Amino acid sequence: MPFNVSGPNRFVRKALVHVCILLLSGSFCFRFLAVDRPPIVGIAHIAFQVGDLGKTHQFYCDLLGYEPAFRLYQEDGSTRLVYFKINDRQYIEILPGLPPGQDERLAHIALETTNLEGLRTYLSQKGVQVPDKLNKGEDGNLNMSVKDPDGHHVEFVQYVPDSLHMKSKGSYLSSKRISDRMLHVGVTVADAVAADRFYKDVLGFSEIWRGGANDNVTHWINMKLPESTDYVEYMLVTGKVDRQRLGTLHHLALQVPDMQKALETLRERPLGWDPVHVRQPQVGRNNRWQLNLYDPDGSRSELMEPFTMR
Repeated sequence: MPFNVSGPNRFVRKALVHVCILLLSGSFCFRFLAVDRPPIVGIAHIAFQVGDLGKTHQFYCDLLGYEPAFRLYQEDGSTRLVYFKINDRQYIEILPGLPPGQDERLAHIALETTNLEGLRTYLSQKGVQVPDKLNKGEDGNLNMSVKDPDGHHVEFVQYVPDSLHMKSKGSYLSSKRISDRMLHVGVTVADAVAADRFYKDVLGFSEIWRGGANDNVTHWINMKLPESTDYVEYMLVTGKVDRQRLGTLHHLALQVPDMQKALETLRERPLGWDPVHVRQPQVGRNNRWQLNLYDPDGSRSELMEPFTMR
């Protein structure tokens, strides 16, 4: 029997049409209002707490060859933060005042974006707890901090033209630098699925490699930033991690073109022959030459060649 559009049914149909229009309009509005993820263009820095600033300075400056580009101060005039410059966009941040007996030395990792306010809005829409507004740091850059599923502080930075970083562009780039590129940072991960929901599903990272002590286990997963070849390395853990191992797992990786040349350079510098700070080179599971160095508090810097061995 054909549907009669006359009489009351006509009004029902008109009402249905109006409902459909409203629903469609709502979906279009929702898509229009949804925010795309702004670019995440690289690792900006890694920050460690340290117990003795003088000894730490000897490690990062005299051994690794990085200049302290600038520093921030406490109200009493003591140093609050030192920036060791790797290149114009990447730094190692050192914070004095590590409490005696504290196992954790990693303060945070930082990722660079070109649109921090857009990223704040995007993360909020994805259910990530974000601050109500951006912070402008004492260094002049915009920043905000969130926590990943393992409780690590992940800072997002947008470099501002009048900041200390941008004003020092081209400066404090010592020819003694053991490396001019931070390739990755490593953070402990207890649940890779939960970490993926943050780094992969929300931030747009992608897996590029995984490996372990042997072919039957996975201890590391490398997650590439979406608009960069830098990556974050999941250091998979179970249970409580002791102080020594924590210093090894939370690390930065510096790229060197020639490991033998890098080793010879280190041997000519203070601490270069000290096995506490400079270990023996080895071939990693990714078939690349690697060399591990440890600062006075046991935080690891890994040197790595860019290509696998033949």
